[in-house]
Amino acid sequence: MTLITSLRQDGGTGTVHVEDVYATSIDDLWDAITRPERLARWLAKVDGDLRVGGEFSATFTSSWDGRGRVDECDAPNRLVVTTWEEGREPNEIVITLTAEGAATRLVIEELGFSLEEYADHGAGWQVHAEDLHAYLDGRPVSDWSARWRELRPDFD
Repeated sequence: MTLITSLRQDGGTGTVHVEDVYATSIDDLWDAITRPERLARWLAKVDGDLRVGGEFSATFTSSWDGRGRVDECDAPNRLVVTTWEEGREPNEIVITLTAEGAATRLVIEELGFSLEEYADHGAGWQVHAEDLHAYLDGRPVSDWSARWRELRPDFD
């Protein structure tokens, strides 16, 4: 695992970039990030219309609870969703997958969160990426909150 997590500021909002190569096919990784039954094992419980233009509800392992919309879906290479919770500005999540031999590179970018949440989101997405590795390897995922608290100071 050579997980890369970086943060940048874009016009007053934050962007987190998480990138790694997973030892599985592009089709299997796509399935793990888009099929609700599999997604619930490492990232979030989702329910609703998961077609382009459809809206869904999500409860992440991080305890984030809100709504989302599928904006773009180009299986198995690109997925764009917008997420929001009541009273807050929406965020965009852009996911790209690229086959690299028998493995797959996954890039996740979350854009549009407030700069006050900068480090929180960086540590959070790193935990999610690590949990995806664990899930695909058949290992238990982390205690999300404990791992986040461990990583959070690294993003200050």
